[in-house]
Amino acid sequence: MNMDIQTYNDSQSALERQICNILSAEINRNLPKAENKIWHAHPVWFINENPIVGYSKLKSGIRLMFWSGSDFDEAELKINTGKFKDAAITYTAPEQINIEDLARWIEKSKVIQWDYKNLVKRKGVLIRIE
Repeated sequence: MNMDIQTYNDSQSALERQICNILSAEINRNLPKAENKIWHAHPVWFINENPIVGYSKLKSGIRLMFWSGSDFDEAELKINTGKFKDAAITYTAPEQINIEDLARWIEKSKVIQWDYKNLVKRKGVLIRIE
């Protein structure tokens, strides 16, 4: 476990810490070779420097976000209506996390990717990675 991510998890309330610890453990288990770090103040996992999945604390709970999640075709993930291709789910209790769903979403995140790494270079234009 990345110590900065563990520090982030440990800084949450007891309930939120449980959610964060489950999420980080499952993401690490399913993306063992992915780089992970604190990025823009919250934990994020990357494949080839491209952000894939991360979570952050909101007033409403812990939000798990997949950068390319709008293309996952998963009803549980709420699609962002903005210009990006992300989708997310918010947890308020550890028992809400469905490990099988999470593993399936992570598997999809490996193969369904939009190129966020080069977003600035392409002046805000997203291109699907094939």
